[in-house]
Order: sequence, then C-alpha cells, then structure tokens
Amino acid sequence: MAEEENKVSEKSGGGKGLMVVLIALIVILILAVGGMAYFLFSNGALNGQAGAATQEENADAKKEVGDTFRTSINDLVLNVTTSKGREKLMKLSFTLSSTEKNIEAIVEEHKAQIVDIVISQISARSSEELLTVGGKALLKEELIDEINSILNEMTATNEDIKKDSIKQLYFTTFVIK
Repeated sequence: MAEEENKVSEKSGGGKGLMVVLIALIVILILAVGGMAYFLFSNGALNGQAGAATQEENADAKKEVGDTFRTSINDLVLNVTTSKGREKLMKLSFTLSSTEKNIEAIVEEHKAQIVDIVISQISARSSEELLTVGGKALLKEELIDEINSILNEMTATNEDIKKDSIKQLYFTTFVIK
C-alpha cells in the first residue's frame, strides 16, 4: 500500500511543475498586455490624440515640401555580377523628385556624371544584394546623396539653384536577368 501511495505522489508531482510553468506564462502574458496598453495610452494612440498629431505633422510636411518637380533617367543597361562572379544584365530606369524648378534641364546637362554615379554604385553590389528590399533602399539613399553632391558641385556658381534639391528617387524599371 505504501508503494501505491509513492507512485501516486510521483505522478502528481509532475503536474505541479506544469502548473507552475502555466502560471508563470499567464503572469508574463498579463504583464505584456498591461505594458502594451500603457505604451499605447501614454502615446495617445487609444485616446484620440494621435490622429490630431498625425494630421498636424502631415500639414507641416506639405508646407515644407512645397512644389515638387520630376525628371527621369530611362533605360540604362548595366552589368552586375552575382556573388559567384557570374555576369548578369540589369535594366534600370528611375525618376528624381526635386524642389528645383529647372531640375530637368540641370539633370540633362549633367547626365553623364549622374549615369557614371549610377554605374559605380551598381557595380559595387552583387545582384543578390540589389534584389533585396534593404539593398534597394540603401542604393536609393546612396544615389540621392551622390547625385546631390554632384549637382551641388556642378551648380555651385549658380546661387539660384538650391543645394540638395533631390529629395526622392523612384525606381520605375528594375530588372535583373
């Protein structure tokens, strides 16, 4: 009879460990939900304050941007390599968004330098990197910086042209084959 009681107590002991783990998980879940609710209320997301703040930020952004002007560079065919060293062809077109009214004429005048920058940036990357979202985002940022740098340098004598006027770059064709 004593042996039967030992077996019963051994089986119920395993249930206690499971019960402790379940209680710990429930406590952690409650704390996580409470923390998230506190975070949302403190930022005003649940009490209607966030909508007003977002609308004010959007209005400010529209005032800062003002008019935007666009120009395109189309149908560049470039060589890219894979990580294994194999060559592939890339077709690239993009549009530049600027605050400068004369951006189309400026880009056309300095197109050779801009295309050279694009070739240099593409050549420095593998096709696998270029096909990722992060790789494209990094390429955009670096192209904007480099194009602004070139345009600032080339138009330094013209005070009518704003510095860093290229604000955005949009890929319109991005094919690697």
